[in-house]
Amino acid sequence: MTGPVSEARRRDVIDALRRGTVPAAGLDLLAVGLDRFSDAMDDDIRTAARGGAAFHAVRGDYGSGKTFFARWLAERAKRAGLATSEIQISEAETPLHKLETVYRRLTERLTTSTHPPSALRAVIDSWLYTLEEEVLDAGEVDESDTAGLAVAVDGLMEQRLATVARTTPAFAAAIRGYRQAQQAGDLATAEALIAWLGGQKSVAASARRAAGVRGDLDHFGALGFLQGLLSVLRDSGHPGLFVVLDEIETLQRVRGDVREKGLNALRQLLDEIDSGRFPGLFLIITGTPAFFDGQQGVKRLPPLDQRLATDLATDPRFDSPRAVQLRLTGFDLDRLSELGRAVRELYAGAARHPNRVRETVDDTYLDELARALTGELGGKVGIAPRLYLRKLVQDVLDRVDEHTDFDPRRHYALTLNAGEMTDVERNAARPGSAADVALDLP
Repeated sequence: MTGPVSEARRRDVIDALRRGTVPAAGLDLLAVGLDRFSDAMDDDIRTAARGGAAFHAVRGDYGSGKTFFARWLAERAKRAGLATSEIQISEAETPLHKLETVYRRLTERLTTSTHPPSALRAVIDSWLYTLEEEVLDAGEVDESDTAGLAVAVDGLMEQRLATVARTTPAFAAAIRGYRQAQQAGDLATAEALIAWLGGQKSVAASARRAAGVRGDLDHFGALGFLQGLLSVLRDSGHPGLFVVLDEIETLQRVRGDVREKGLNALRQLLDEIDSGRFPGLFLIITGTPAFFDGQQGVKRLPPLDQRLATDLATDPRFDSPRAVQLRLTGFDLDRLSELGRAVRELYAGAARHPNRVRETVDDTYLDELARALTGELGGKVGIAPRLYLRKLVQDVLDRVDEHTDFDPRRHYALTLNAGEMTDVERNAARPGSAADVALDLP
């Protein structure tokens, strides 16, 4: 943890940990063990920002921190000006073989440093405003000449969308229609066309006719729409787009033909990235080792397996953070205690009695709490961080700061109950432990 931390940022992180949730921001304050990836990932972010593309597959067992890693990286990308989107792959909600659905989820979760999801309309409005400013800066049209300004902006818009229009004319047509609807004060049509640009279904036929587009977005059109979105982002002040396809291992649980379609869709997407079709895209996928190494995952499609091939036979300490596959080894007790120290210092920075917090909850106690909690979870350190931090903040640090005579070694006994645990945590609870008594397990 480096540099000053604002009170609001500190409070947001601590409040989230107290609730047992992942903070929406400030993950760099908790990024224990990720320093080895920082330089390489920042290089990839810069590559995307200057019009290149980047890709990594993040692998790790459940509890190794794949989602945390992806969100930590998304924060870094957002600070560099990139837009971001995180998509959970699932058979029912977001099947990978339907890229039109993946694109729709991408736009629904699109966010920037200034706009929460969905930021699609804000991005397009910003882009149109930027075009208008460029026309005015050129000095060829007077600001008072409304008609002339509209014509000039339309001309510039056509130039910027020319590349996209050659492959996906519907994207360019919908933006034209959106601008025209705005100028005419037809808000309903404008809203409908934004929805259509975001890949939404059931858009009014009258709105589609107004823009000269037909039907819904399909699998192949989705790639063209992604290309168009990248172009709009670039011209609206966001030099790239960071996208996470999380929990991609769910492909292993679907029907064989569906799995093969999903794997082939991923292979197609990677080939398009390599071809240079998506300047500014930084794509991350996350999955378990079984997905990358097993016969029900990547191995089922040899061309995809070849693209993701990475030598992981060496000691994980010597892994390259620039490799296609990035291996997360998860937490051990030392890292869990290190995380506890980071949170204690973060908490003490805004505590009423910071000295008492540091002295009472010393490093030795943090180690003891880490060992005790991990023991209650059957020794599975990888799934312990969420509960460990919640117990530390809510049951220990809050009480030490609020009560002068509270000593966690004398007045606090670690207990777990079903209501505060996830399914994975409940399944890991050690037989015969205090947790099992609280959970009323046989």
